[in-house]
Amino acid sequence: MEAKTIRLIYPQWQGGDIAHWFKDMPKEEISKGYFLGAKILELLTHNTPYQTLEVPVTREFKREVRDGVLDKKDILEQTKAAMDLIRESKPDRILTLGGECSVSVAPFSYLAEKYRDDVAMLWIDAHPDIGLPNDEYKGYHAMAVTHLLGLGDKDILKVLPASLESQNVLLVGLHSEEAKFYAKRQKKLGLKSLKAKEASSKKVLQWLQSTKASKVVIHLDLDVLDSNEIYVAVGNSGKLKMKQVTQIIESVSAHYEIVGFSIAELMPKELIRLQKLLSKLPFISQ
Repeated sequence: MEAKTIRLIYPQWQGGDIAHWFKDMPKEEISKGYFLGAKILELLTHNTPYQTLEVPVTREFKREVRDGVLDKKDILEQTKAAMDLIRESKPDRILTLGGECSVSVAPFSYLAEKYRDDVAMLWIDAHPDIGLPNDEYKGYHAMAVTHLLGLGDKDILKVLPASLESQNVLLVGLHSEEAKFYAKRQKKLGLKSLKAKEASSKKVLQWLQSTKASKVVIHLDLDVLDSNEIYVAVGNSGKLKMKQVTQIIESVSAHYEIVGFSIAELMPKELIRLQKLLSKLPFISQ
């Protein structure tokens, strides 16, 4: 029986708290930029033959911290909606297009339940995303990995069907102040990592072999890419070259079954400006 794959469009933007980095743009416009980013990724991957599902995401701008998580109410509801869509579809593999980093949490948790100890996770990101609700930064996208490890907000964790063991998680491409700040927590959690300058297909495959898993889920945060080559994300402090990223992923695909793949954090700043311009033109404005 052929494996079932779905393409999950997940334009969640509430997990990011990024407006302070863009003083030249209205807070609401830039905060919702991840929504547009997901739609652009959907367009760029329109040739994929998979069933497409979209998680309903509210556009209402609230920015309320609850239990240490920014916009927790919306994130919780949207996580439930994502899990409902996935469970109803019963896929074997999931391509997720976001949205900010937390869009990987629901699909990867589902796959962790489905494949149990036979799945390992590559988190390709300049940041470790191991924040917790009691940290100073309240954006949920910085807590994605911890929630996949079974740590974090108790209400969100109740919605997630399974978690991953830290020995089956590898952080790839770390290169940020956050990575330095969370170094002690990373060590405490037992998470292994490869900095940008260390990341290679050989080292990733060696680590995967140590997990004994036959299946892999991969999260690709676009801020891991070298901004001198391409600038597409907020806090784009990454140093991985596009060729380096594709070589790693292609090598993994050649030796393991990739059952989950997410692309996140596309922030199309100039297209947000263009969208605003278009909204004021005849036949387009409302």
